[in-house]
Amino acid sequence: MSNKTYDESQIQVLEGLEPVRKRPGMYIGSTDSRGLHHLVYEVVDNSIDEAMAGVCDRITVTILKGNGIRVTDNGRGIPTGMHPTAGISTLEVVHTKLHAGGKFGGDGYKVSGGLHGVGVSVVNALSEKLIVNVQREGKVFRQEYRKGIPVSGIEVVGESTDNGTITEFYADPEIFDATVYSFDTLKARLRELAFLNKGITIELSDEREEKSKKLTFKYEGGIVEFVNYLNKNKMPIFEDVIYFEGEKETSTVEIAMQYNEGYNETLFSFANNISTIEGGSHLLGFKSGLTRVINDYARRFGFLKEKDENLSGDDIREGLTAIVSVKLVDPQFEGQTKTKLGNADIRPMVDSAVSKGLSAYLEENPGIARAVIGKCLTAQRAREAAKKAREMTRRKSVFESSALPGKLSDCSEKDADKCEIFLVEGDSAGGSAKQGRDRRFQAILPLKGKILNVEKTRKDKALANDEIKAMATAFGGGIGEDFDTSKLRYNRIICMTDADVDGSHIRILILTFFYRYMPELIENGHVYIAQPPLYKASKGKKEVYLYSDEELEDFMNENGKDGVTLQRYKGLGEMNAEQLWDTTMDPEKRTLLKVSLENAIEADEIFTILMGDSVEPRREFIEQNAKLVANLDI
Repeated sequence: MSNKTYDESQIQVLEGLEPVRKRPGMYIGSTDSRGLHHLVYEVVDNSIDEAMAGVCDRITVTILKGNGIRVTDNGRGIPTGMHPTAGISTLEVVHTKLHAGGKFGGDGYKVSGGLHGVGVSVVNALSEKLIVNVQREGKVFRQEYRKGIPVSGIEVVGESTDNGTITEFYADPEIFDATVYSFDTLKARLRELAFLNKGITIELSDEREEKSKKLTFKYEGGIVEFVNYLNKNKMPIFEDVIYFEGEKETSTVEIAMQYNEGYNETLFSFANNISTIEGGSHLLGFKSGLTRVINDYARRFGFLKEKDENLSGDDIREGLTAIVSVKLVDPQFEGQTKTKLGNADIRPMVDSAVSKGLSAYLEENPGIARAVIGKCLTAQRAREAAKKAREMTRRKSVFESSALPGKLSDCSEKDADKCEIFLVEGDSAGGSAKQGRDRRFQAILPLKGKILNVEKTRKDKALANDEIKAMATAFGGGIGEDFDTSKLRYNRIICMTDADVDGSHIRILILTFFYRYMPELIENGHVYIAQPPLYKASKGKKEVYLYSDEELEDFMNENGKDGVTLQRYKGLGEMNAEQLWDTTMDPEKRTLLKVSLENAIEADEIFTILMGDSVEPRREFIEQNAKLVANLDI
């Protein structure tokens, strides 16, 4: 038993911004790349709040040399006078006090996003240096902070006829794993914000390179242009984007939607510009309203013959691309990642907006209405076949093995958290993997060649495919809308394909299937990519496995080329069981790449480009990225 004293002296009180630096993950989620970029979003969100208040129409984000960030807006500028209760300037209150801001009461903001007053103070706490300049009342005010602590008072450093706030900060390398910003990551979020706030100009520039990069986003059409952007690599079944809006008291909703010839549902929802990836009341309101309106129209005009016949929500949303954006005074977020909107009164408001807006549109555009109903009816006919195929993948219990595919070599462990399954290309590699594995916790599922490209295939055909059925049955979590991560039989699903072009193609086919039919696998971190070696190099008694051309070059420089025997592994089947275990499967030695979903909109776009029907976007993508390919087997 421990003899350590536990008394009053053990109770620690963290002052000011100390708790942020002590536990940064509680405030920004993580200290990896995602948390680093979150700092930028928090500052930008303050500027967006000014835009939503109608007092700002231009925001500029600049990545500075030395990996600093500067965010400039032409809003009202943060107040700089003495705060009535804090005893310090309001500018300092905003930057040094948690839960301080103009969004908790009063008339400063009608709606807002961000961390509700936590944002800029957290950015300040986690920055090695932060400098804020405020243009207001004809003057330019300046204050500087180091690690959240002011190192100067507010100084008047000039005069200006403009208004606005300029925030420059440098993330603290003592806090973050790395402080290098991704231009593409920031581009995706800023473009999204420009779509969601029509008419606002958002500029992104990068001064780190010799030749600086600069992009400007401005969308007068708002979310209508957002839907056009999402469907640009797809084939819409009609030209128009359907748009309608509604409001109730202080809350508003905007909806834009368009159908395409594909089979996947692309539906994104936002609350006060925050992406609600777990959905919530606004999304439920949209779905219920959409299903009711389409069924009412179909029945009224004779497309549905039976009185009790209905199109399901899945039938109606097949091939639909839609944006649902709500803005409200007091958003209540819940769910595992706090990205699910919980405000109960928003559901009927959105439902009503869909009922009025979509009903009127279908009445006024009967040709488009017929095209939509026709697509829904086709989906309905395929649904029953898909349902039968789906039922074949279900299992009554994670402990039952009678329904498992015959080619699966299962593991003996029954605790899913300890288990992993390797998806292996072909029988040859499958044989080596089965012999080399640890049978206690490693399962092997060989796949025959390239699986079906689900991006180009309707659900019923996809779910009738033998390889897809085998994967879904082996995993045990169901498929599509029936998928349930709690029923998974394996915690890690590992794609182990050959290190060549065919292996890469098979891997992207598998990942496309996961993304479209089991996205929770990726979202919850269950999917990995194995890293088999490219070479085996031998010199004398020395044998090493090399995993890249860079490692090969280093080996040759260290050992010389004379007397070196080099084997290039074209496939996993060329390795015996012991070699495959040592290099690729042994948890003590192997390297696995975890597949994550940073941005759902970007992921949807790239899967559509690479795996969809349109050839031209794929050709453009290859032309733009060909120089980035370091290793291509011909």
